[in-house]
Amino acid sequence: MARRTKEEALATRELILDAAERVFHQRGVSRTSLQEIAKDAGLTRGAIYWHFENKGELFHAMMERVTLPMMARMTEITPDDEARPLDKIRRNTATALRQVASDAQVRRVFEIAMQKVEYVDEMQEMQQRKISGRNECMDDMQRLLQIAQQRGHIKADAHLRNATIGLFALVGGIKYNWLLDPEAFDLEAVGLATLDAYLAGLKTSSVV
Repeated sequence: MARRTKEEALATRELILDAAERVFHQRGVSRTSLQEIAKDAGLTRGAIYWHFENKGELFHAMMERVTLPMMARMTEITPDDEARPLDKIRRNTATALRQVASDAQVRRVFEIAMQKVEYVDEMQEMQQRKISGRNECMDDMQRLLQIAQQRGHIKADAHLRNATIGLFALVGGIKYNWLLDPEAFDLEAVGLATLDAYLAGLKTSSVV
């Protein structure tokens, strides 16, 4: 019975997250109430509060449902990755861009995060969590660039933090502009071509 109750609770939680994703995408986060999410899910507002303390926590859980599996794949570094760290960065970028372009749920969640949320009132804490997550991603990216520099793949005088910030801004900017107008360009093709041009400026002449 306890196992069944736990499974039912998990199913209800997923139902709430699905509803939040739909309503946030339709109305924007600030204009959405928990009552509207409850109605969309066919539940009471009390059921939402049983799982989530407030709208900010619900938003965070909705984001993590998509981003955590993506990050788990990207942060794992194998011996092959250490041998060719720039290839790892390129594969990570290709995978992320492909998912945004081809997976409807991933695209929807990134549209919410980039276009339909204001970090005010109860969402202010979520801004700090977003910054923390961004910093973790940048640290992982810088670690790969550091390995590349140690192996002589990128210039010895390259400023790694600046290079990381530029790389992160490049990929984020490509995603943001594609989400504004998906018909404007091929996200993966243009994103990788731009990434290659950026990395070419960091590489030593002996690396192709």
